[in-house]
Amino acid sequence: MTALAQSSTRQTSFRWVIVALLFLITVFNYVDRTALSYAIQIIAKEFDLGDRAVGLVLGAFGAGYFVTTLLGGIAVDRWGAGRVLLVAAVLWSAAMAGTSMATGMVSLFLARVLLGVAEGPNFPAMNRAIGVWLNPHERATALAHSLVAVPLALAISAPIVTTLLATIGWRYLFLVLGLLVLAWLPFWAWLYRDDPAASPHVDAGELGHIRAGAAAGTAVVAQVFAPADWRFILTNRTLLANAWAFFVFGYFLFFFMTWLPDYLERVYHLSLREVGLFSFLPWFVAAVLLWAFGPLSDGLLRRTGRLRIARSLPIMISQIGAALAVIPVMFVRDVNIVIIFISIAVGLSMSANSAYYATTIDVAPKRCGTALGVMDAGFAAAGFLAPAITGYIVSLTGSFNGAFFLLAALAAASALVVFLFHHPDDGVRLE
Repeated sequence: MTALAQSSTRQTSFRWVIVALLFLITVFNYVDRTALSYAIQIIAKEFDLGDRAVGLVLGAFGAGYFVTTLLGGIAVDRWGAGRVLLVAAVLWSAAMAGTSMATGMVSLFLARVLLGVAEGPNFPAMNRAIGVWLNPHERATALAHSLVAVPLALAISAPIVTTLLATIGWRYLFLVLGLLVLAWLPFWAWLYRDDPAASPHVDAGELGHIRAGAAAGTAVVAQVFAPADWRFILTNRTLLANAWAFFVFGYFLFFFMTWLPDYLERVYHLSLREVGLFSFLPWFVAAVLLWAFGPLSDGLLRRTGRLRIARSLPIMISQIGAALAVIPVMFVRDVNIVIIFISIAVGLSMSANSAYYATTIDVAPKRCGTALGVMDAGFAAAGFLAPAITGYIVSLTGSFNGAFFLLAALAAASALVVFLFHHPDDGVRLE
């Protein structure tokens, strides 16, 4: 075959450019939301905030996020991921600027609520975009490649944010982070289309590959929301079990994202820079496991044809492992060993992240944005509850042990719920 003939058989791979854009904005998303965790003790001293007030401020993000992750899911199914994510990114850049100008607890709390409101549509938009742009057998892989941005952002934010805090101060830190989001916007507006067929960068071969085996409902932006759609999303046992397990994953994530720096500083008396270095390992481990589990899930689906094995099994393993890894943290007092167990717990809790997202597309392709929004609303509730409950427990007991025990109990209960009710092969689909 000649070189000319070979080139004529090639197809574009522009769908992975879309995945890269989703990865990048998710990096900004998590660096922005976690930066406060490293700055909170500096701000608390400046504004004279106690543990309960710190817990409320750290949880304020979840209060705003809860509202718009659900509404954002409906919006991306109605108007498409492109426009919704553009508006959301502008708002969260403004929220970061507002954080930098906070003058006390009230203004700081409101800025964090606004950031939650602005970032809420991010993951429903990601789910809709992946559902539209990727072949069914590539979705978990694409989701893993996008979602690995979460632990990677948390890993790099630890040393970077602590260094910036020490050099430019917390106010300029939040201002700079907000400007980075604005730099992403032109690329998204230029390159993303809600239907791959409308993109000048996608040829017929790639479009055929994307559409092969996909449910028709994921190929276009939906226009009408029937009551039956809501009934299905809110009563389907697999989606409900998926949402509960994702809530527990969110509780783990927000617990460690918001309180890990303070825990290391208080219990092990680490400096700010040492906290940044020790905080790197858990998120790095999570990034490796999450990146690996996505292709593993798709590979299991190709080999077995069973979603129960490809989606449910990784979720169960991740939750059981996370529960077991948390227990030693309550009894060991060597910071190096503690960080190893925390890294295992964080890594396993995040490893099956792409399976949660893929399940919503598998079971409800027509409304994958809304299904993800409902699931993510529980995650948002965890975003408020985990920091606030932890702050209350620490204030009441003077120890983090009660908070770690609650983590283990939640993860064990989650694994049981998934074992009993998470059956994405049952044949019932919202298409």
